[in-house]
Amino acid sequence: MEQKTRRDFLKTAGIGTAVTLSALSYSRIAGANDRIAIGMIGCGGRSRDHFRQISAYKDKENVEIIAVCDPWKEKREQVAQMVKDVYGKDPQQFESYQDLLSKAKVDAVLIASADHVHCLHLEASAKAKKHAYCEKPLAKNMKELISAYDAVKENKVVVQIGTQLRSYPSFTGAKEVYKSGILGNVARVEQCRNDSRPYWYSRIREDLKAEDVNWKEFTAGVTDKPFDPVFCSGWYGYREFSDGAIPGWGSHFIDLVHYITGAKFPNTAVCSGGIYTWKDKYNFTCPDHIQVLWTYPEGFMVSYSTNFGNGAGNTFKIFGNQGLMDLQDWNNPILLPDGAYTKTDALKEKVEIEPIERPDHILDWLQCMRSGNEPNASIDAGYQHSVACIMAMIAYDTGKRQIYDPEKREIREG
Repeated sequence: MEQKTRRDFLKTAGIGTAVTLSALSYSRIAGANDRIAIGMIGCGGRSRDHFRQISAYKDKENVEIIAVCDPWKEKREQVAQMVKDVYGKDPQQFESYQDLLSKAKVDAVLIASADHVHCLHLEASAKAKKHAYCEKPLAKNMKELISAYDAVKENKVVVQIGTQLRSYPSFTGAKEVYKSGILGNVARVEQCRNDSRPYWYSRIREDLKAEDVNWKEFTAGVTDKPFDPVFCSGWYGYREFSDGAIPGWGSHFIDLVHYITGAKFPNTAVCSGGIYTWKDKYNFTCPDHIQVLWTYPEGFMVSYSTNFGNGAGNTFKIFGNQGLMDLQDWNNPILLPDGAYTKTDALKEKVEIEPIERPDHILDWLQCMRSGNEPNASIDAGYQHSVACIMAMIAYDTGKRQIYDPEKREIREG
């Protein structure tokens, strides 16, 4: 049987032809001739990815990276060389984000530092009136989240959070299809994202020396422990610096749930897990198995789990009483009538969801700095995914259900 496309589905479902978003919809309307000078705070793997993305637009969008910052000398110097190779001159180099913000003449910063200092760096950047692209997860606790959020709002800077999946054309298409109501009553969303080994193992550098890193700058006061090469290079696996898979991977998932469904905050969260497989000399403290269940006021529950021990069983689905949306293939989401209690003529067979083109995440940020428009993953979106992740980790730590009060901006047991 011939598969339906998203356009065929839209006609069948009676909701008309979807409005296609294009780069023209996001054209710059102000400051078109002004160069945007960017500083990079953090010079690890994500920073390098963003460097390549920004540099692809250096001529078209008139942008230049002029400064780099990282307490890890080797990483900083490597990225500085990348900048010189592309832009033809040496960028300013700094160990401290404070020095970059006060001494480099930048209009914006790209924050791809360690998880525990995202909010610290974002708040300082906002107060210095710098626009920012800030990697996820945005925050580890509510105090720093609220402080950074308020600084961004008060200083009216353009901030894009690094949950870039919501800028995929495939997920933009999925959002439009979801809005049609074709799935009927949606009561369950779930993702299992597994791997054979925790991702923090691939970062270990046992040859790293104390003189290679400004340890005080890196830790930013979150620990009194002395420098250790594994503790530093494998920071993804230690709770002082990161909280593991839920904020690391699950932030992308819960952000997509919010983006596609229009939901904002969970009502409740329960979470369980532990270190069940990877017990070794490194003594990592982030769980290698974890599962969280959120409930939402919109009337559905959302489940996320990670198993670092066996990479099989990955799934990402939205379940309705008229069918399901399978989002496991990020570039090719589909609709299926599988398991439907209520049959509908609009969904009798597999439907391929057509992508809706839009600017990629970096381009969206660059253009919004000129237009003043709100980026696709605004500070509000970052705040929302952070609340969900913080609720989950408090529930994990306490073993008790957590409730979020959006009026008081408060998480409590309940």
